[in-house]
Amino acid sequence: METISLNNTLPRVFAGHDGIHSDVWLRNITFDRGKRYLICAESGTGKSSMCSYIYGYRQDYSGDILFDGSDIRALSIAQWCEIRQRHIAYLPQDMRLFGQLSAFENVQLKNRLTGFKSQQEIVDLFQALGIGDKMDSLASKLSIGQQQRVAIIRTLCQPCDFIILDEPVSHLDQDNNRTVAAIIEGEATRQGAGIIATSVGNHLKMEVDKTFNL
Repeated sequence: METISLNNTLPRVFAGHDGIHSDVWLRNITFDRGKRYLICAESGTGKSSMCSYIYGYRQDYSGDILFDGSDIRALSIAQWCEIRQRHIAYLPQDMRLFGQLSAFENVQLKNRLTGFKSQQEIVDLFQALGIGDKMDSLASKLSIGQQQRVAIIRTLCQPCDFIILDEPVSHLDQDNNRTVAAIIEGEATRQGAGIIATSVGNHLKMEVDKTFNL
């Protein structure tokens, strides 16, 4: 996948609202593979909705979303499964960890589907993010910041053309933010992947090719 395009897209809940000042909604924009994008937004402006639309979780929007020029509404279930396994890595804002499983088990659930990382690579990521001692801890017992780092590791356990991150560092301090950004950028560079990261204030500290405001 080389491009993700939003053409005159708008959440249906915003229909009829006057004076929508956005670089994304009701515009024609394209995200290119290999580029880094930051979506800056205030709460309630639709950043999580945008991520869900691109990932195919929701379709309550007008306009079109295109992968390499093809409307995503026409994709079959099998095609979506392939896209989510091989082409788009997604970190949702709510992280969606299984609290009854350990941090390591949460990551392994995805890695078993993709076979993308070795066990040692996963351990190294836990160590690099300062949570090596939390691998066997239940996800429900971790702090929100620790959960966020576990979810980031899980997100990176797949091949991809784009990495979509919805507020990936909202609960992290500046040092952890920089560490996370370096790891994500390193993975994106190795795969030639694009990054689309959203933020309501605490931005992922990466080099950005273009910033959009919602």
